[in-house]
Amino acid sequence: MKKILAMILVLSMALTLVSVAAAEGKSPVDGMTVAFIPKVSGNSFFEAANDGAQKYAAEWGLTVDYIGSPDASVTTQLELIQQAIDKGVDAICISAVDATALDEKLMEAQDAGIYVSTWDSDVSPNARALMVSQGTADVLGPMLVDMAVESLKERGVDVDGEVTYVWHFSNPSVADQNSWYVAGEEYIKENYPNWVAVNEPYYSNQDPAQSVTVGESILDAYPDIDLIICNDSTALPGQCGAAQNKGLTADDITITGFCPPSGMTTYLENNICTRWGLWDCGIQGAMGCYLAAYVSAGNTVKVGDVVSIPGIGDVTILANGDLVEGQETAPENNGVVLLPERVVFTAENVADYPF
Repeated sequence: MKKILAMILVLSMALTLVSVAAAEGKSPVDGMTVAFIPKVSGNSFFEAANDGAQKYAAEWGLTVDYIGSPDASVTTQLELIQQAIDKGVDAICISAVDATALDEKLMEAQDAGIYVSTWDSDVSPNARALMVSQGTADVLGPMLVDMAVESLKERGVDVDGEVTYVWHFSNPSVADQNSWYVAGEEYIKENYPNWVAVNEPYYSNQDPAQSVTVGESILDAYPDIDLIICNDSTALPGQCGAAQNKGLTADDITITGFCPPSGMTTYLENNICTRWGLWDCGIQGAMGCYLAAYVSAGNTVKVGDVVSIPGIGDVTILANGDLVEGQETAPENNGVVLLPERVVFTAENVADYPF
């Protein structure tokens, strides 16, 4: 009888502890610290991502340490990663300026017990745990072209005829932007075979001033060009600024791409660009921070698992090969998560997205 009473007492205490924990409502990442490293600070895309990460982190009891620099270079990001390691953070969430150059340093962080997630732009899968992607290249490449088509039609261009165009983005080593470019080119060849790329892509290295000068050089070299696609949140406003400097409007040339609404409002109002797109980078940044901390807290995930992110929803862990064909996935704590949706911004809806 005493044994039975003792067992009942133990069970009662256990249930009480569970009830208390549930009542406290602590998140799985409560009390943890994540170093949040953007490609470049001061850019509206990455600042909006940090705003979102900070907002959700406060609800989760998570500390997000935003460690950035206005210099978008491999050397600088290596220094920032080392800073995070030296601080002894629990996890790192990074948007990489290069697809492979950060691998060794990030693996050094993982060897130190610091789990790594990527978002927006990836590294090699063995250098991180999870990647939060805005979408597959097969979604985002055609999206860029479809936005261009709609804007070309608005100004009376026959999209089935010859359309001269060129791409302008950051640099050839940024994995995500290059994958969108490749997928977009394939989509153009299949659906608009008469379009003519006047040159190889132009690069401005996510430098605001350089994006304007490169944009002006494109317009100087090809004054009658029909379309410029900027799959980079620095290149797009820079290219629009270049067009504005040249006295051009959306009636003369079509410019589209990816950028937060806040970075494009002036060019919408001045009729330089009528349509561009993106996704909620605030949610993306928050998801990246949460998942890095979630795995670092001792939770194990594998392909097919569903993780519930408080305030955001359920996400499914996908294989790395679902994002980049041929990439392998480790048995656990490795894979890709996708954002659920993307947005095309126009004068009709841009006020609904204050970021």
